Amino acid sequence: MTASSHASGTAAIQEGRTSLGIELGSTRIKAVLVALDGTPLATASIGWESELRDGRWTYALDDVDAGVREAYSRLLDEVEREHGIRPTTFGALGVSAMMHGYLAFDADGELLVPFRTWRNSSTGPAAAALSAAFGSNVPLRWSAAHLLQAVIDREPHVPDVRSLTTLAGYVHRRLTGRHVLGAGDASGMMPLDASGTAFDPAALAAFDELAAQHGASGMAIADLLPEVLLAGADAGSLTEQGAAYLDPTGALEPGVPLCPPEGDAGTGMVATAAVAPGTGNVSVGTSVFAMLVLAEPLSQPHEEIDIVATPSGDPVAMVHCNNGAGELDAWAGLLGSFAAAIGHPVAPDAVFEALLGSAIEGDAQGMVLYNYLAGEHSMGVEEGRPLLVRLPGSPLTLGGFAKAHLLSTFATLRRGMRVLADEGVRVDEIVAHGGVFRTAGAAQTLLAASLDARVLLRSGASEGGAWGMALLSAFRVVHPDAPRGALAEWLVELAGDSAATVQPDAALVDECAAYFARWEAAFELERRAAALVR
Repeated sequence: MTASSHASGTAAIQEGRTSLGIELGSTRIKAVLVALDGTPLATASIGWESELRDGRWTYALDDVDAGVREAYSRLLDEVEREHGIRPTTFGALGVSAMMHGYLAFDADGELLVPFRTWRNSSTGPAAAALSAAFGSNVPLRWSAAHLLQAVIDREPHVPDVRSLTTLAGYVHRRLTGRHVLGAGDASGMMPLDASGTAFDPAALAAFDELAAQHGASGMAIADLLPEVLLAGADAGSLTEQGAAYLDPTGALEPGVPLCPPEGDAGTGMVATAAVAPGTGNVSVGTSVFAMLVLAEPLSQPHEEIDIVATPSGDPVAMVHCNNGAGELDAWAGLLGSFAAAIGHPVAPDAVFEALLGSAIEGDAQGMVLYNYLAGEHSMGVEEGRPLLVRLPGSPLTLGGFAKAHLLSTFATLRRGMRVLADEGVRVDEIVAHGGVFRTAGAAQTLLAASLDARVLLRSGASEGGAWGMALLSAFRVVHPDAPRGALAEWLVELAGDSAATVQPDAALVDECAAYFARWEAAFELERRAAALVR
């Protein structure tokens, strides 16, 4: 940052011309402060992890509350360190988090059962019934599937449910008192109508009929769901209680306007400026997903494809994979521990630079690797078992090992993208983001070869959704109640020509195709591992 831009940023902070984005991801809670033109000013984060409790993946709401406060406090520390001031207000604020899952509350706003995250795959009967009733694919992780499964299973809390929301919706309600969601996050609860501005009435009626068939005759899911809002809409302002929730010291002033809360898929689209029809992005983190904004509807439902929405309500074909770079992170941690054990401790980023930096030239053709820490419904896997299988005569090198990890991270995604290609949906250019791209080169190059498409990385790509959320909240005050296409135009203007682009290399495309063929041919190993390794 130059001296003039630093001074400009300091002035923006002093005058409250800033936007704060907070995102609760799978492994980090992150806060990013930007000027209203999107210029980053400060960032801070804390790590956290889900836990497997009584067979379900969850995060305790006490940890959510404490984590949001800690990330915010660390951001203030960083702003003070960089700019010499500690802000007490902002121009705008927004919250995003992992999409989907199940957060059910009673009439007093008390959580009825522990938060069930997107990672849970226990909703098969409900998802199948809803998919048949809706005439569209309902993934296991959608909130509607979780609620109907609870009805089917006669869970005792069901009669007391008075509201449903997502993790972002929960935090937003703590800050504003408003029971609302952005269109992108809402589309992971129930299908939206053709306008993208409300839940589909036919789907709501079909859900109620199924619930009644299983004994919940008085249930009306429309009464439980949040209001759907588009990007730029007024989603409330920070209340006195909300300010105290975020900043228990009492320094934060109420009244800050908030944008609609969004899911991490929506903020990923914003961070990559890929929200207009015909654009697409790929997010690589604990999970991996591609978002292709549709110009035309698909010809038929596909189990591998979710139909969700952009923050502006436009339909999106989403290829979601439960398993991403988590297993790669675990191995990087092991290598870092080894370095420390022999007296040469290194920072995590240095481990990834050494590991991923060797991947392009590595030889992975003698091995096949499965990165499944959790189940993967589209592949018929209910429980994950990470596996590495190697031909005895093949070399075991750092580069080959790293390449196999990256290719396995992209393998399930590639299958879903092939389904879309068969539908005639293809984008020649994919914008990528996520922490794996902090190490330049390998992940971007191998993703381009895996998808046989041009891959772009914009500045801030490794920061992902928190920065995207900061942009969404800035849009709320810069362009309030703007026309539907205004978000896409504004994001493209902000992005400029700063992207680093990689074209698919023909030889590497062939090498990756050979790896994926072997990966698919041996996949029965992964299916059987869950039953055999207990």
